[in-house]
Amino acid sequence: MDHFLYRDGVLHAEDVPLPEIAAQVGTPFYCYSVATLTRHFRLFQEALAGMDHLICYAVKANSNQAVLKLMGDLGAGVDVVSGGEYRRARAAGIPGERIVFSGVGKTREEMRLALEGGIRQFNVESEPEMAALNEVALGLGVVAPIAVRVNPDVDAQTHEKIATGKAENKFGIPIARARAVYAHAATLPGLRVVGIDVHIGSQLTALEPFEAAYAKVADLTRALRQDGHEIIRLDLGGGLGIPYERSNAAPPLPLEYGAMIRRVVGDLGCEIEIEPGRLIAGNAGILVAQAIYVKEGEGRNFLILDAAMNDLVRPAMYSAHHDIVPVIEPAPGAEQAPIDIVGPVCETGDTFAKSRMMPPVAPGDLVAFRSAGAYGAVMASEYNTRPLVPEVLVMGDHLAVIRDRPSFDEIINRDTIPEWL
Repeated sequence: MDHFLYRDGVLHAEDVPLPEIAAQVGTPFYCYSVATLTRHFRLFQEALAGMDHLICYAVKANSNQAVLKLMGDLGAGVDVVSGGEYRRARAAGIPGERIVFSGVGKTREEMRLALEGGIRQFNVESEPEMAALNEVALGLGVVAPIAVRVNPDVDAQTHEKIATGKAENKFGIPIARARAVYAHAATLPGLRVVGIDVHIGSQLTALEPFEAAYAKVADLTRALRQDGHEIIRLDLGGGLGIPYERSNAAPPLPLEYGAMIRRVVGDLGCEIEIEPGRLIAGNAGILVAQAIYVKEGEGRNFLILDAAMNDLVRPAMYSAHHDIVPVIEPAPGAEQAPIDIVGPVCETGDTFAKSRMMPPVAPGDLVAFRSAGAYGAVMASEYNTRPLVPEVLVMGDHLAVIRDRPSFDEIINRDTIPEWL
């Protein structure tokens, strides 16, 4: 469910008509709904009610500080994967004790930043990282809490570029070696083992891969406790998918996901961490664009928008589907025809949809890309010297621009021409 609905024939973000936002900030723009973000976070709280848990919002899904502030005020922790994300989270008011630091390539500088600023735990992904973190912690005279990320070799049945739990993926330590790695960690005085971490991929649309991975984690927990380790926390990652295409079957609900967690690991007495990002932010945001031209081609027509692959890269990068709808509601029974929906960037890959059935769209009309709140603005670039898209947050009938569109002077003046040219 989201809060982007037609009212009197006009698509609204909560109580604000989208044409009103377009008139204020121009197109293209991203728009997020506080009501939807809040509802999706609370669905996870309800799913894990009665269990000791912390929901750590995955900052990489949508890192705008207004979104992070909202999450923090709702009681969320966050999962960060870089020093920059750590700084964003702290700037948004997230306390260190609610920040989990993940990622395969943490630098010593990032480790020092988190240890000095406060951290809940590091999700350690390799033995060299473990050695580096031990050295940094000892140098600061502190002990770093860690969970070791294990790779369960489970096929997440998702796109190959967002699968993270198979043996050939770069993430984690092979689960078969986990007991030896934990034994080594126990000998390092700068580290304190607090738990186990696992994450198998993103945009999962079935519970079976999660259950297979979590069952392996449950067995490992029992084995590590027999070895003398105090395992008090299980970080089960994120990855629960969202319906990008409204005609398709919906992925499992958070309540179903929570029931599976209880069944598989609920008897271990561990605090549960989960790291949802996409499911919280995805359907809470849209990208609004304006039609520039309708072009007739050889055997196909093209709807050319002012949004491009640099603004929303998911279709080009992952062949991802986004429902694209007119902002002015089509008349009942309006005839639809297939059309390729593309952007103005000089790349054939700048294609959002091929042969998409659409009602008539004329130059100047607005269209909205649904389910664009996650991995949209955060992955945007200034390719072709196109300014980053502004972001707008809506709550009821209130709206705020939470990131401005930079001017061309701001973009160009970042460059420095050497004196000797």
